[in-house]
Amino acid sequence: MVPLVDEVRKGMEEKEEILELLKSVAAGKTSVDDAFLQLREQPFDDIGYAKVDTHRGIRQGAGEVIYGAGKTAAQMVGIIESMKKNGQRRVLITRLTEDKASLIQEKAEMAYYADAQIGIVGGLPEKRTEGTIVVATGGTSDIPVAEEAALTAEFLGNSVERLYDVGVSGLHRILSKLDDIMSARVIIAVAGMEGALASVIGGLSDCPVIAVPTSVGYGASFGGVSALLSMLNSCASGVSVVNIDNGFGAAYTASMINHIGEKNK
Repeated sequence: MVPLVDEVRKGMEEKEEILELLKSVAAGKTSVDDAFLQLREQPFDDIGYAKVDTHRGIRQGAGEVIYGAGKTAAQMVGIIESMKKNGQRRVLITRLTEDKASLIQEKAEMAYYADAQIGIVGGLPEKRTEGTIVVATGGTSDIPVAEEAALTAEFLGNSVERLYDVGVSGLHRILSKLDDIMSARVIIAVAGMEGALASVIGGLSDCPVIAVPTSVGYGASFGGVSALLSMLNSCASGVSVVNIDNGFGAAYTASMINHIGEKNK
């Protein structure tokens, strides 16, 4: 496991280099054209089929993530190598099928989480915030999307509490977890069918709730559209919604919220 502090330190060093370059321009020691050339050479690595964003960690606090759907294993190996060459020690791959994961593992050391279709190069980091992100699902069928969210949140340095199969068809299940819900800093509510879990949790918690509609459900659920519309129309305050099955997007936003206090220290 690579300590996250090393990545943070590297990002700070890169920011310092940019600040020094700007100060040099302001002092007249470096021309605008020379500074512009230096900055142009840094933001991405063009490897032909992909332009790997090497500055994302500086801009956003987290490096680029590989979206595995539609990419070949060879392409992803090339992107991983580019990222590592440019100092990104840990890489997250989403929507990664098992067959492609096996091919990647022949070339790179990577942990694969089949349920979530997640690949992680470089291991999970140490937790860097005191807040906890709770990931809750309506049913067991929602777990693959929830695991994408949970693993993404852990990859981004968060403590995660999983509350699975606590849907509204048995309210006593979610009510038995009130301590976890009320102590969370952010909650990700993952549900298909009618998507009511987000409203229930939103009415019980005092923190932001990010609702993730899933494509789980019978025909009239329209592949998750029913849950999406229910969540968008939630009567509970503090509920926001991401796209259908977008566990990654929910976790990324939850991580940003969870780290706000740490950023201001």
